[in-house]
Amino acid sequence: MSREVTIAAAAYPLDWFEDWAGYAAKVSAWVAGAVGQGAQLLVFPEYGAMELASLGGAEVAADLEASLTHVAGVRGEMEALFARLAARHGVHILAPSGPVIEGAKRVNRASLFGPGGLIGHQDKAIMTRFEREIWHVDAGEGLVLFDTALGKIGVTICYDSEFPLLARALAEAGAEILLVPSCTDTVAGYNRVRIGTMARALENQCVTVQAPTVGDALWCPAVDENRGAAAIFAPPDGLWPESGVVVEGAFDSPGWVLAKVDLDLVARSRAEGAVLPFKHWAEQARKLW
Repeated sequence: MSREVTIAAAAYPLDWFEDWAGYAAKVSAWVAGAVGQGAQLLVFPEYGAMELASLGGAEVAADLEASLTHVAGVRGEMEALFARLAARHGVHILAPSGPVIEGAKRVNRASLFGPGGLIGHQDKAIMTRFEREIWHVDAGEGLVLFDTALGKIGVTICYDSEFPLLARALAEAGAEILLVPSCTDTVAGYNRVRIGTMARALENQCVTVQAPTVGDALWCPAVDENRGAAAIFAPPDGLWPESGVVVEGAFDSPGWVLAKVDLDLVARSRAEGAVLPFKHWAEQARKLW
């Protein structure tokens, strides 16, 4: 019996809200829309939570420090909302990532919810120049493998996808799906993450999922411009599409892209693929200077 999972990746626009009810209505409609198409695993983007800065008003939203603090302050309400939606629809959801402040430390956190509630979270491991030099968001500590009813899932948030050893550690721990929520303000930035996400699927012979923010949110300088396309990738080794692209949405076009993937093919790829990079990974070390 195959282990088929229908995955939905969001190309998600950031909107202005006058009240919490407006935000809850938007998120609820997005989740219902994906579930209505058969989605079992829904992936929202990096810093998608920053649209909640609008609830603090224009002055807060326009200030880097104030916007980060405000969004961190309402994170509990956001997580409760996503927990209810995952339970109501019987699905798994990687909620939009956003800031968490714990004492003097501020991290960029993505939380995974299942029908039974919060499964756990992954903090971004490697910060971009904007995060470390201007916004002063700190790097998270450690990686998490989520062993779920759907399969074993890892998360590499945006820039993290450009560092092969992070994904490799998750794959060696058993990850079959790597989720890559992203937020990039240039086409070049989007392509860096896309290339990294595709490369991680090739190296680890697994499924990878990119879910970006898209469109303008000029009222919030932290996330004012957003470029990208949602996609699901796989290793182009014979059992999957020759391009390695399972499905990909239109560039800068809001909405879900969905695909049904058979996770049994991950194990088959690693054992029977046209090439075996997952198995042969360690041979690199013996070929170095």
